[in-house]
Amino acid sequence: MKHPALIDLHLHLDGSIPLATARKLADMQGIPAPETDEELKAIMSVTEDCKDLNDYLARFDFACSLLQTKEALTICTYDLLTSIHQQGLIYAEVRFAPQFSCQKGLTQEDAVLAVLEGIRKAPMPCGLILSLMRGENTHDNNLETVRLAHKYLNKGVVAVDLAGAEKMYPTYDYEYAFAEARKHNIPIIIHAGEAAGANSVLEAIQAGAVRIGHGVRSLEDQSVIDQLVARNITLELCPTSNIDTGLYKTYSEYPLRRLMEAGVRICINTDDMTVSSTTLQEEWEHLIEAFQLHEFEIGHLLLNSVEASFAPASLKAQLRQIIQENYPSTILY
Repeated sequence: MKHPALIDLHLHLDGSIPLATARKLADMQGIPAPETDEELKAIMSVTEDCKDLNDYLARFDFACSLLQTKEALTICTYDLLTSIHQQGLIYAEVRFAPQFSCQKGLTQEDAVLAVLEGIRKAPMPCGLILSLMRGENTHDNNLETVRLAHKYLNKGVVAVDLAGAEKMYPTYDYEYAFAEARKHNIPIIIHAGEAAGANSVLEAIQAGAVRIGHGVRSLEDQSVIDQLVARNITLELCPTSNIDTGLYKTYSEYPLRRLMEAGVRICINTDDMTVSSTTLQEEWEHLIEAFQLHEFEIGHLLLNSVEASFAPASLKAQLRQIIQENYPSTILY
């Protein structure tokens, strides 16, 4: 069954390159690629023996090599948004780390403008989130990313994000970047509570995050849950990704109901469509089957996505209307 009017707020560009687009970008740039789609998928998607988040992140190497020219970034963005629009999405927020597209001469600003061009041409509305990176020697690049987020805020860019190996590089190490973002009123999103525990989510809250990528391990500490509820911070849930990285074995183990019953605002997303071999339609199918979700619950979770999004007020009103038309038992906010 195809579910209409879906929204994805946690969607990594480099982790979601359609296979046909990956082959096209490789051919354009003379980058060697496997001959068959099966072999291509094998280097871009995780397998069942994926050990943890670090193993998962290793699947991005080939994808990043494809996103080193303006043309490639624009084409990839356009193709991805066209693909998800055809899948039934009505709005998305795509994120990427511009510092990862500077290996062959592009500046971060070149990369940002190229992705914004792809969004401009796309058949559906989309906001752009610029990802800061955890890791060694990222200080200057992260500050440049914040500078660009400030420059293009409300011109396509909607927020900054912190991504990468959460357990190895704790959130508090990046306070310098968050302070700069807060100074310019740039919304902050932080990946937390995935590879690391509830304390990681607490650090994200203290840094000023208005949304948290994953955040499922918040449930390990009731005081963290209480803060999420009190501050109305949204958790961007990505079920298949969390299963791939070993957090849960099955969808029925996923803490969807526990978070809903705790009063935490949550929304459903894909994370990395190609790395996890998933679509947003499939994410919803898994959760509907595992938790017997009713129409009004689906609509409510989709409205959470609208409220948590950085879409302008007029677009939010349109999205709410579309959701209510498709899920009529849903009560609007």
